[in-house]
Amino acid sequence: MAGRLSGRFVGYGRGFSGVDNGACCREVKHGGEFGVKPLISVVLPVYNGSAYLREAVGSILEQTYRDFELIIINDGSSDDSSQIISSFGDQRIRAFDQENIGLAATLNRGISLSRGSYVARQDQDDISYPTRFAKQIAFLEQTPRCGMVGTWAEIWRETDRTDRAHRHPSENGLLKLDLLFNNPFVHSSMMLRREVFDEVGLYCTDRSRQPPEDYEMWSRVARRFEVANIPEILHVYREAQFSMSRERWEQMMDMVVAISAENIADAAGLSDGNAQARNLAALANGVFGKITGRPNPWEMKRIYCRAAENATASCAGDVSRKMIRQRWQSIRYNYCKYVAYPLLGSLIRRYRKPL
Repeated sequence: MAGRLSGRFVGYGRGFSGVDNGACCREVKHGGEFGVKPLISVVLPVYNGSAYLREAVGSILEQTYRDFELIIINDGSSDDSSQIISSFGDQRIRAFDQENIGLAATLNRGISLSRGSYVARQDQDDISYPTRFAKQIAFLEQTPRCGMVGTWAEIWRETDRTDRAHRHPSENGLLKLDLLFNNPFVHSSMMLRREVFDEVGLYCTDRSRQPPEDYEMWSRVARRFEVANIPEILHVYREAQFSMSRERWEQMMDMVVAISAENIADAAGLSDGNAQARNLAALANGVFGKITGRPNPWEMKRIYCRAAENATASCAGDVSRKMIRQRWQSIRYNYCKYVAYPLLGSLIRRYRKPL
């Protein structure tokens, strides 16, 4: 299964090669001492992010763990993001301007420019609490088999705190179970070992597989490394007020189903394009429009059990069995809805009396 990995995913580089860092990416601020290698490289892409950029950058500069470089790439912003970036005098900042190339390609450029043993993410509108880096470094240093670690995150609605938070599982097996179907990580909270990119490649830049860039990336990482979340709120995830268009949402969910189907097939030892694995992914995400043919509940359960057992192999038995059972109950419920709604509709149309 691992041997099929590089053939399945397209549009991403292997390691740090193949990234064009030419004249279109111009360094406008060089921080730190030349030749001094920081332990962490923080990659912060910016596109018209002036509203919260100062707060995001400030939250990184206020980290209690201070051995890092902050790589800020202005991806063709038309607002005053460039002026805000230039206003910071911290020597750990390395700032770059470029023409707009999009999020995934900008992240790849930032990773290729990085010098640290670890690569951390930060978004232009999110906030990292002061002990985030210290706790992630301590975790990764103590857990050598773990390739990446995220954190829990508060959810803010613009400037307003909410009572909601992203509290995803923290343990490797349960995260791999979740990854079969969707993304259990907050992108902006992630820290990865540098060798992860050498092993699995960079972010996928194939537009037909975007969004979600992060779910696709984490799926590849989890095939080769253990993964984790620190079960502590060390980050703020800021929700935007505007809503994603229906068309854009449907495109993203179609891609989530496609990646989920690949993950299920890989974990179950099936070939790519297995119809029941795709139907299982569609039902798990409630995207009934991506179901093809006639879903076979017995075959889907067999595939699910095999994939889930392989994903949770590192978990304690009682915990994994409970999570596997709960997930299957949710899928079965969606299957019942998928079967029942058309029947209900036909009965209503059949017996509806004319006015």
